[in-house]
Amino acid sequence: MYFRPVLGLLGFLLIIVGLLMLVPLPFADWADGRLSGGDAVPLLLSSGLTGLTGLTLWMAFKNQRHTLRKREGFLVAASGWAVASLFGGLPYLFSGAIPSFTDAYFETISGFTTTGATILTDIEALPRGLLLWRSLTQWCGGMGILLLSIAILPMLGVGGMQLFSAEISHVTLEKLTPRISQTARILWLLYCGLTAAQALLLLVGGMSLYDALAHAFATASSGGFSTRNASLGHFASPFIENVTMVFMFLTGASYALHFRALRGRSLLPYGRDNEFTYYGIATLLAAVLVYFGIPEGMHPDWVERARAALFQVVSVISSTGFITSNYDFWAPAAQVILLVLMVHAGCAGSTSGGFKIARIVLLFKIGFTEIRKLAHPRAIFVTRYNGEAVSPDIIASVQGFLIAYIAIFATCSIILTALGMDVLSAGSAVISAMSNVGPGLNSVGAVENFSHIAGAGKWLLSFCMLMGRLEFFTVLVLFSPSLWKR
Repeated sequence: MYFRPVLGLLGFLLIIVGLLMLVPLPFADWADGRLSGGDAVPLLLSSGLTGLTGLTLWMAFKNQRHTLRKREGFLVAASGWAVASLFGGLPYLFSGAIPSFTDAYFETISGFTTTGATILTDIEALPRGLLLWRSLTQWCGGMGILLLSIAILPMLGVGGMQLFSAEISHVTLEKLTPRISQTARILWLLYCGLTAAQALLLLVGGMSLYDALAHAFATASSGGFSTRNASLGHFASPFIENVTMVFMFLTGASYALHFRALRGRSLLPYGRDNEFTYYGIATLLAAVLVYFGIPEGMHPDWVERARAALFQVVSVISSTGFITSNYDFWAPAAQVILLVLMVHAGCAGSTSGGFKIARIVLLFKIGFTEIRKLAHPRAIFVTRYNGEAVSPDIIASVQGFLIAYIAIFATCSIILTALGMDVLSAGSAVISAMSNVGPGLNSVGAVENFSHIAGAGKWLLSFCMLMGRLEFFTVLVLFSPSLWKR
């Protein structure tokens, strides 16, 4: 393991984080220049400290020319998110908005992993600059600070393929262009384009520039942080809800599909993709079922009730986590459907977290293949995805991912119940963290938060968020002794 180039890359990531802390300054409150009481000075101080630390590491180790192998890629991917969250929480600490280090780290890693789980009991009490930084952490995490580095680092003489393969599992890896840096630039252009388009539409819908930017950042990243205590329900605008629904659905789909559709100027790629077809059907079917689980007293008008059902289904299946209705009062069957959708989450190659629908589709296909083998033991069957044969390595990877997901879910749920949480809250909190959704059920439900969870539980959920964002194996492989051997 070569640690010097890893430290150099982490330094470069911290430089990016430090610069991004300056973005919310136009909306920040200077509060007469005091450190506490405003957020401009804390943001500036945090930016300077983060950038200086990053610059020191970068200058000290940038000339280390060791080949960046997969093992270093894994370490950079996992530690990059953890270190970015460590420094990203400084504005909360310096301003006094979140005085607890544990809470500040939880809020920040929830942002960078695009989970959207919060410990804040009164979101609107925070200064606007901090809330915009909070949404910006999600926007950065959505496509990945590391993916941004892939687009820039080749210009600095450092390759990025090892980082890309650590960031995106080989089930979802799809190079859109021959050069990985070009692929990263295309993804970022699509990402920025969707963000800008939604922000403009939200402005047309009556949002302020501040609210429009914050919610566009949170939507494009499938993050779900809002500037309001009631989330998007605060605005009570069908136009804003409908616009957000469309963009949540788009960001929950594969960016490779978006690229192919734009390049061919055709919608055919969407119709030919097994995963997107399942994504669309599952969304519509779940919305219909959830509709019948919403009490008429909450939404007397059937159109409003239908919109509430569809919005919440899209919000959950895309792992965004915005709220327009308190689903804790919905029928238990509707809540179970939402819990199942949390596991599914979005498509492979999207900004969503979760198990990924591609794996769900493959598991169904693998199951059907095994059933056919039982009926025709001498026949040879091949599992196909989008018309192509799936290799045994991919099948083994999907099955291994399922086992890891179940094992981690069970272990972490038991630990949280031992820390005093009820079974439903603990289980939904773990699923929400691993799938990067945000809200869960019961005590961590739609209008609740995670502040009441014990400190050890918050660190455990922070680890679940990190594993979910990096699809488990990138983090779990670091615990393999063989990885650290020369």
